[in-house]
Amino acid sequence: MSGVVRGKLIALDVDGTIMSADGTIAPAVHRSIGLSRAAGHHQIVLATGRSLAGVLPVAERIGLTDGYVVCSNGAMTVRLDPLAPGGYRFVRTDLFDATAVIRRALELEPPARVAVEEPGWGWRVNEPFAPGQVNGEQKVASVADLCSSPATRVAVAAPGVARHLDLLRATGATVTRAGESWLDVTGPGVTKASALEVLREKLDISPGSTVAVGDSENDLEALAWAGRGISMGHAPAVVQGVADEVTGTIDEHGVATALDSLLPPIDTTGLSDLAAQLAVAVESAPGVTKLRVWHGAGAELAGAEIHAAVARAWRRHAPIPEAVGSTMLALTDAADQASLGYPTTDLGLRARWTRGEARPALFELPIWQR
Repeated sequence: MSGVVRGKLIALDVDGTIMSADGTIAPAVHRSIGLSRAAGHHQIVLATGRSLAGVLPVAERIGLTDGYVVCSNGAMTVRLDPLAPGGYRFVRTDLFDATAVIRRALELEPPARVAVEEPGWGWRVNEPFAPGQVNGEQKVASVADLCSSPATRVAVAAPGVARHLDLLRATGATVTRAGESWLDVTGPGVTKASALEVLREKLDISPGSTVAVGDSENDLEALAWAGRGISMGHAPAVVQGVADEVTGTIDEHGVATALDSLLPPIDTTGLSDLAAQLAVAVESAPGVTKLRVWHGAGAELAGAEIHAAVARAWRRHAPIPEAVGSTMLALTDAADQASLGYPTTDLGLRARWTRGEARPALFELPIWQR
């Protein structure tokens, strides 16, 4: 078995870290995220300034259908759950009275556009923002309406508005610069780091087993909080300065390099994504392993997990994300490609077969290193 530390919380920023400015997620990044999940790390958490409406499609694109997402710069944490309405459940929401900071911003910059987040839907705005500037729908509202109820996050946009950073922070809110013309505002003390710390305690993960990767000023606190803070290579000097290390740029797939450093030291070159995930999962498991596989309504697989024998009990070790939508034959071929032992005949005799409403056809099959 490898000496890789398991049970990590890995917090990944979205824009500029896993996703480029044109909305592209490189295949290398997608592969590394899948391998990190297969390695049995406790949680891969997207930690982003995006609203909930903006981050959910990203989670879907990289195959995250369970686990946690921290959004709105830490003002909201949700648990992804495919069985829940909308695919998620609220875990924590930090609301604050935004009246003082909104009115002060408009006093300092009367032409400023102000948006107040409506979780899961979009924004109330004093005037429309350009398409793509905010995630989700927009509804024009009066300033009085913008101030009428507690908010998770407020965005303020105006040319040069960042020069008022200190004056707006004097209202007590957390104000983060996102360029010279954009400020994000959350409640007092609310950052990505504050939300990640609550999540770390909830999951009972040691402080030293936390990793954060980011590229912007809204990642400063998270990089300082993490046991291993990793800045992207294109990040501003102030961001690189608080990190423990600097990886490659977004064009160099720096986040993939960072994630790969957390994997078991085995060579997956030339393996398909499915074969590589199986190899990494079996290698990183703390004991004897078995593959649990279940179908949806048809022949394609709805999911697969590696379970490991620990202290005389079977425990879930890691998902195999690439198995979703594949077939039993594809798993057999992938196991063979990865030089793993896997039963290919007499499935009825070798498999433990159960039925249930959520997983109507469940196999449990041994899988091992040859």
